[in-house]
Amino acid sequence: MTSSEKQQFLNNLEKKLWTSANKLLPSLDASQYKHVVLGLVFLKYVSDSFDARRKQLTEQFSNPENEYFLDPADFEGGAEGEAYQTEINTELEERDYYAEQNVFWVPQQARWEFLQNKNKVVITGEIEIGEGNTAKKIRSVGQLIDNALEAIEHDNPKLKGVLNKRYTQLQIDQSKLGELIDLIATIPFTHATLSSKDILGHVYEYFLGQFALAEGKKGGQFYTPKSIVSLIVQMLEPFKGRVYDPAMGSGGFFVQSEHFITAHEGRIGDVSIYGQEANHTTWQLAAMNMVIRGIDFNFGKEPASTYTNDQHPDLRADFVMANPPFNMKEWDTGVNDNDPRWVYGKPPSGNANFAWLQHMLYHLAPNGSMGLLLANGSMSSNTSGEGDIRKALIENDLVECMVALPGQLFTNTQIPACIWFLTRNKAAHTAASGRKLRDRKHEVLFIDARNLGYMKDRVLRDFTQEDLNKVTETFHNWQMGEGYEDEAGFCKSAQREELKKHDYVLTPGRYVGATAEEDDGEPFAEKMARLTGQLKMQLDESDQLEAEIKKNLAGLGYDV
Repeated sequence: MTSSEKQQFLNNLEKKLWTSANKLLPSLDASQYKHVVLGLVFLKYVSDSFDARRKQLTEQFSNPENEYFLDPADFEGGAEGEAYQTEINTELEERDYYAEQNVFWVPQQARWEFLQNKNKVVITGEIEIGEGNTAKKIRSVGQLIDNALEAIEHDNPKLKGVLNKRYTQLQIDQSKLGELIDLIATIPFTHATLSSKDILGHVYEYFLGQFALAEGKKGGQFYTPKSIVSLIVQMLEPFKGRVYDPAMGSGGFFVQSEHFITAHEGRIGDVSIYGQEANHTTWQLAAMNMVIRGIDFNFGKEPASTYTNDQHPDLRADFVMANPPFNMKEWDTGVNDNDPRWVYGKPPSGNANFAWLQHMLYHLAPNGSMGLLLANGSMSSNTSGEGDIRKALIENDLVECMVALPGQLFTNTQIPACIWFLTRNKAAHTAASGRKLRDRKHEVLFIDARNLGYMKDRVLRDFTQEDLNKVTETFHNWQMGEGYEDEAGFCKSAQREELKKHDYVLTPGRYVGATAEEDDGEPFAEKMARLTGQLKMQLDESDQLEAEIKKNLAGLGYDV
């Protein structure tokens, strides 16, 4: 199957899910609908993965060459006997078989087959789940789903307080919720050439993007385009160590880090994930995002403000990546003016850009590197001490690379953005990826990527993989000192003295210059004479045309 056929499969899937679910739940706003749909997608995926492992185990139990083989001869009645079937069913409920393959454990009452079989029943009546003192009477589809999520939390402590168990409270027709279960059941998490995680990841990211567009974002919080997340991950190469995102949203940087490590045949177990998020529902989504991918994580004890309740105060990360809210105002309520994070100057109350940047630097390990998306104003603003902070960062040799991005990248803002790459160590050393980095002290690389990308529709721009590779290779070649050259209009390696001449402004356009015009071989004097002659001819033609129009209007009786 070609890549275009794979993409068509995914496009058809997302279109079907979005349009169908919208018809089923027209009464819900996007903030509610997000959790209704993604909670069910979560249940469907973990259940499918669990069922796939059960099928694999069943085959292994009957295979004499497998270590898990159960010999029918050891049981009364053989393979067709009740004792043999009972033993297989008992073995299929052993959690260790699933844990060894990193398969999420799903209790019986949370399995998709159970939900589909029972959702129609509880619309017209009730069912009883459990036995004795733990027995529950289930009287609605919402209660059936909430019970499934509770059972999963009970059996998987990592998810305690993470799943959004509010289906019983939804003010919607229960039959519509049942229909949504049947719709989600049609998501094919099996495919000839796509892995179940790839399909699930696509569905999940698509829905998050659609919800960001539908809800709109307040306070400068924007859904990060996948290509920008991929670019930052490609440039930093988080192969080994601690990865931290203090404004993690739904965990996009962690997901792309996993994709990157897997694609380069690394081990996801070599990376430790740390994150923080203030919004409770987004914090829940991020945890679900990690669980369905089998990624271990530490998102702190609770959702909390990064400024006033740092969940990882002692963390020193090897890689820090983030897309914090742009130009956030009144961020410092409850923050001490003498906070130890403000090493390079106290950020102004009216803009949190340099607060995010310094928070990330504070948590960066001695050899660590970081990348963060900020509004373009951060590169040149001198108001309220921001220029002094930027100067201090440059003088302390922390800025490594600046990337200017094209406009129209975000679904819900036209604020132009850039990427800051900082590092605590520009001396020659070996990176986590194994690349040998040269001594880059007092040098900064500027990349102007504003002319890259393509319009994916009438309003949104995106990068191709070739675009991402061009920026990434330019950065890596510069770091290693192999194959890098300044390119007018695109990239320039500048010394600190040159930055001083520009008053410590970090806008790439100031340094890379204009793209060199192609020489067509025509001498300048001859070209000037030719173009001047063409202009005179066109002006003469314009005068003749104007005279002809006046003559015609006069013939019609108009006073001209």
